Amino acid sequence: MIDNLPPVRGTLTLNRELAGLTWLRVGGPADVLFQPADADDLVGFLAKLDPGIPVFPMGVGSNLIVRDGGIRGVVIRLGRGFNDIEIDGNKVTAGAAALGAHVARKGAGAGLDLTFLRTIPGSIGGAVRMNAGCYGAYIADVFDSAQVVTRDGKLVTLSAKDLDFAYRQSTLPDGWVMIRATFVAPKGDPTKLAAMMDEQLAQRDATQPTKDRTAGSTFRNPAGFSSTGQADDVHTLKAWKVIEDAGLRGASLGGAQMNPKHPNFLTNTGNASAADLEKLGELVRKKVYESSGLRLIWEIMRVGETTPDKAKD
Repeated sequence: MIDNLPPVRGTLTLNRELAGLTWLRVGGPADVLFQPADADDLVGFLAKLDPGIPVFPMGVGSNLIVRDGGIRGVVIRLGRGFNDIEIDGNKVTAGAAALGAHVARKGAGAGLDLTFLRTIPGSIGGAVRMNAGCYGAYIADVFDSAQVVTRDGKLVTLSAKDLDFAYRQSTLPDGWVMIRATFVAPKGDPTKLAAMMDEQLAQRDATQPTKDRTAGSTFRNPAGFSSTGQADDVHTLKAWKVIEDAGLRGASLGGAQMNPKHPNFLTNTGNASAADLEKLGELVRKKVYESSGLRLIWEIMRVGETTPDKAKD
């Protein structure tokens, strides 16, 4: 049990189950879930929190497996105080809790092209953390700066150089919490941008299991880049293709399945545990390596204790 937590204006919940906060609906409890009221609340809490207590920032859980034993320490989840979207010229500043889809729509309405965010699930904080991208565009292409609260409660501004963006990753120290990000967006015609997003949504719905319980793409593409959406896009080194070539489309373990519609979407068919999902993912990695010599790298973040045995008393 974590004792002597700093006073807050937001919400502190002990032993909070996290399964309901993730898209895959699996995982054990956090020792503490903190939902800060605003940036000052978060700064004050981290400045006074025992430095030995781990901190894990959690978005909307769209690209996350929380293991069945849960998460030791404090999970921080940003809410309404962190979802504002502001436009100033060609700059779009969004709270880390704002959904990427909302940022894309608001930007398009102002004639700013962040349309690639429309089909990417999750929040802006997660999108920056993972350098999210599709159709040949990435967060790194439009990123200007981010405000972050450090583990010891200092508010700092980070540049693209500080985050060291790469394919599906960036560098951010453990326990640091991103609270907002600013992007410099190309200009475009609002009507054309809206039509482009409609077309991309239709393409996504036709090829991906958007109605199933997934966490988006499970593994990074061995090619080292996302789909471009262009007619000449090559699929040879796409994760879904090497999984299919290994005979694993629709493969299952317990309640987990590699989705029949898109085999790079790890799916909870209804009663999967986090262990089922992770074990199936590892089995896929093993079989793909045996089949092709390629080592798939997880795109989904996996956190927490593997079994309830180490959960707190």
